[in-house]
Amino acid sequence: MFDNFLNFDIDATLRNRILQTLLIVFIMWLINKVSVRLIYRGDAVELRRQYHWRKVIEYTSFIIGILIIGNLWINNFQSVTTFFGLLSAGIAIALKDIFVNIAGWAFIYLRKPFDVGDRIQIGEVQGDVIDLRLFQFSLLEIGNWVDADQSTGRVVHVPNGKVFLDAQANYSTGFNYIWNEQKIYITLRSDFRKAKDILLEILNEHLKEDLRLAEKVFKKAKQDHLIVYKQFTPMIFTKITERGIQLSMRYLCDPKKRRMFEHAITESILERLGPEDNIRIAYPTSTVLLHQDKVHPDTHPDSRKR
Repeated sequence: MFDNFLNFDIDATLRNRILQTLLIVFIMWLINKVSVRLIYRGDAVELRRQYHWRKVIEYTSFIIGILIIGNLWINNFQSVTTFFGLLSAGIAIALKDIFVNIAGWAFIYLRKPFDVGDRIQIGEVQGDVIDLRLFQFSLLEIGNWVDADQSTGRVVHVPNGKVFLDAQANYSTGFNYIWNEQKIYITLRSDFRKAKDILLEILNEHLKEDLRLAEKVFKKAKQDHLIVYKQFTPMIFTKITERGIQLSMRYLCDPKKRRMFEHAITESILERLGPEDNIRIAYPTSTVLLHQDKVHPDTHPDSRKR
């Protein structure tokens, strides 16, 4: 019955081409699936490299499949590809944005201003890169209405051509740490030297392990980038303001842990400075005075009755 269906009103040459096309599609699909399975048998730490290999296999198998199928269906395929080459030049003018996005994709893969897993800002959008495609890349958004660079849960798709138009800030490439600052204010009569000592103790307690890692990462990054830091340890800067004495805590931290560090450090500050009699946290206050107007006796309603 199946043989009768194949022979029904279908030329033998056309039938063979259809079967060969289906076979080529199946083989390319099978090669793609098997290759991906072999790639993802490695360690989970190699996820970024595995992702890129998967993309290379997908695009390569697609292009090879198109070329083989095109050669199968079109006679003198070489002259046809020449024709399509000339045609694409005209299409490039009409579809400029699409080709700009393809050029952006090539730029991202070759120049690598950022990679999958990096935390970046491009234009007004901030987030973690979760996918790189031919026309756009995807970010898991951070910030916006959420404080301290934490995820909003939204996925933002950005055209690849944006890399040629907007500046990009990469939190992860080169030196995978950022300088963060927290400020507190104490009154002018407080013992600011003691307050600074307490703050430094708190910072060193919370950042000890990360500072060791930061120094190792810096030594490696120094070979590839001109990044010069003379000090890795936390610092406290003092300034007199109209609110009192401003103590600015400056320290290195992983950008993805910034809010957790601020939370832990703030709680420790409140616990340590609370019992201190000679240190008072300053904060703005306001006083509202309500005055009751005095009523003149001649205008009082009761005075008219007399």
